[in-house]
Amino acid sequence: MVQETELQVLSHVQAETLLRARKEGLSAVTISPDLGISQVTVELSDDGVTFPGGARIGWKQVEKIRASENNCFVLAEAGIRAIQFFSEETNRMCSLLPTKSTPTMLIAGFTMHRIVDTDPLQDTLKKMATITPVTGRVLDTATGLGYTAIAAAQTASEVVTIELDPGAQVIARQNPWSRELFQNPRIRQVMGDAFEVVPTFEDASFSSIIHDPPVFKLAGDLYSGEFYRQLYRILQRGGRLFHYIGDLNSKSSGTVAHGALKRLQEAGFKRVVRRPEAFGVVAYK
Repeated sequence: MVQETELQVLSHVQAETLLRARKEGLSAVTISPDLGISQVTVELSDDGVTFPGGARIGWKQVEKIRASENNCFVLAEAGIRAIQFFSEETNRMCSLLPTKSTPTMLIAGFTMHRIVDTDPLQDTLKKMATITPVTGRVLDTATGLGYTAIAAAQTASEVVTIELDPGAQVIARQNPWSRELFQNPRIRQVMGDAFEVVPTFEDASFSSIIHDPPVFKLAGDLYSGEFYRQLYRILQRGGRLFHYIGDLNSKSSGTVAHGALKRLQEAGFKRVVRRPEAFGVVAYK
């Protein structure tokens, strides 16, 4: 069975290249069939575009993709299909949002990565840099597209990552950039609410924690003193916790950060340092 992440996935970026090539009268052009990971040469005709392996797409469909700057599309036998999913469990719509490079996920209208003056991959690497070296057993409290878990697994012995929303998993399975999330044996995925899952872990069982929850409006429990106490309990002595909050200099995130710093210290963390370049704080045990 062909995995969906092995199919052709296009956004308005690739569609624009195809339409420009058609306008110039070209019979072939090189584009990425997986949102920038690799390149292939496709054939152009009056009917549309033919990919290596025989997959085809008509020009009307290419124009539809170009017109949709907020969606990525899978090429399926019946045509194109937007990568989006409405989760009845969370009552939220999830979709894969294209950028000029690595895509991000849109949940209930909120982007899951920074995309202004950066991209999701660089955003992830800046978060990871605050707690390097990332070794031993690592906890990622919010899987999303899996970029954090994938990055941590490059050096960690094991990464445990928690995802609440089945819709996010549906999107991740169709995102070419998330393939390693499902292929790397050092990544262990857990489905459930982090607020309920974390208390089931043993004391001092993680060397590092990356806590990158959705915005406070969507996941207030994950900013609570009760949850921070659980994170402190499962973190090893000398371990570090990175907590993404948002732009620490903004009024809204600044207010959340002020409360988070206070609750982290009350939870037992001996030192909490602001890391504005990564839009979060690092707490030390």
